[in-house]
Amino acid sequence: MADMYKVTLIPGDGIGPEIVSATRSVIDATGVPIKWEIAQAGQSAVPKYGEPIPQETIESIRKNRIALKGPLTNIVGSGFPSPNITLRQKLDLFANIRHAKSFPGSGSKWDNIDLIVVRESIEDIYSGLEQMIGDDIAIGTKFITRKGSERVIRKAFEYAKEFGRKKVTVSVKANVLKLTDGMFLRVGREIAKEYPEIEFDETIIDALAMHLVREPERFDVIVTQNLYGDIVSDLAAGLAGSLGIGSGSNYGEDGIAVFEPVHGSAPKYADKNKVNPCAEILSGALMLSYLGEKAQSKRVEKAVSEVIAEGKTVTYDLGGDAGTKEMAEAIIQKILKEEV
Repeated sequence: MADMYKVTLIPGDGIGPEIVSATRSVIDATGVPIKWEIAQAGQSAVPKYGEPIPQETIESIRKNRIALKGPLTNIVGSGFPSPNITLRQKLDLFANIRHAKSFPGSGSKWDNIDLIVVRESIEDIYSGLEQMIGDDIAIGTKFITRKGSERVIRKAFEYAKEFGRKKVTVSVKANVLKLTDGMFLRVGREIAKEYPEIEFDETIIDALAMHLVREPERFDVIVTQNLYGDIVSDLAAGLAGSLGIGSGSNYGEDGIAVFEPVHGSAPKYADKNKVNPCAEILSGALMLSYLGEKAQSKRVEKAVSEVIAEGKTVTYDLGGDAGTKEMAEAIIQKILKEEV
């Protein structure tokens, strides 16, 4: 265990401050020494900094190399681009990795879902390159590069290798988008040859959605482009039982990592002590693993699993009536009782 880890902590918007506070308490309960450096981003940053992603926050993450963040609100009509996209672009966080795992008691119809969606998060239609031609035509530019495709697909295979995954599926719409998606698929085939120990599969994105609903157990690691990955990862989280248990992380080539839940900021539930904190908590567990604190990471995940399975102190999305704080406290008590 290190003397002290330094982590940038971004409370975020909407329900963000509540679930980030809960997660901080859970992680602190493990005894891992972390110095939290609070930074602002999203709608909450605008009054003070005049923009949703202040340079001060970017510098904090670059300095500490690791961040845990809450969800950020996209301020529609404000003139600002999506803060999540801006953050990823400024830090070149090209790989957004989202986990979907069913826990006993999570409400999933399947008890064996354990999927990873690796999403390219810089390019594609999400780059924000849009324009109007007159009043009646809107154009959005989808751009895919070989470099962008290579690094995210390689990240998917390396992630699979590191965590003992057996199969990587590349999924796009190459039968129609023959140049953009076609290049992504060709790159996938090329890189797959470098990893003969990992099974390679390819499928069209709409067929992937159908197969996910019917037989999710056939998939392990899915790698795809930005827009597809955003949609598929939410589908996978729903299959696992709830967006409230979907954890995620973002990685750059220079070693920077930012951990966050799959779900959004849900402003209508802000300050109501109502929402499930587990997606943020499980993202915190991923952060612990990344720091090398794998035993403590497993300790957190086990505590979350036990609380969900018992069903006594869970939030409304899991069929209970507990609040955010109460569920987090139940998880903390499990951690404190667990011998490492």
